[in-house]
Amino acid sequence: MPRPTAAQLAYGSCTVILSTLAMLLLSQTSSGLGITVIALAALALGLLIAMTVPLPGAREAAPADTAPATHPEATTATARATVSAGRQRAPERRETVPAGVQPGRRRTSGS
Repeated sequence: MPRPTAAQLAYGSCTVILSTLAMLLLSQTSSGLGITVIALAALALGLLIAMTVPLPGAREAAPADTAPATHPEATTATARATVSAGRQRAPERRETVPAGVQPGRRRTSGS
């Protein structure tokens, strides 16, 4: 599991503190059980907020049905060009292949 970033820690901590204060002020509870329930609810909310903050460099993958896949190698080239192991890679160059020509083979002027 990756370590939380500074932004995740900041958002989570602020959420816990502010939601605890807001719930305590709104409920006006003075019992120990009420304070415990409010504190646990604030911790759960802070954890939820911290985990939903997007990680830097994490990008959403495009849905598979929108990518124009002409042959199986197109999807593997797209998969290799995406982020792997936390490092961004530059997308590979792809050339268009005319109909009837096998990928990886070039036409010569004689044929």
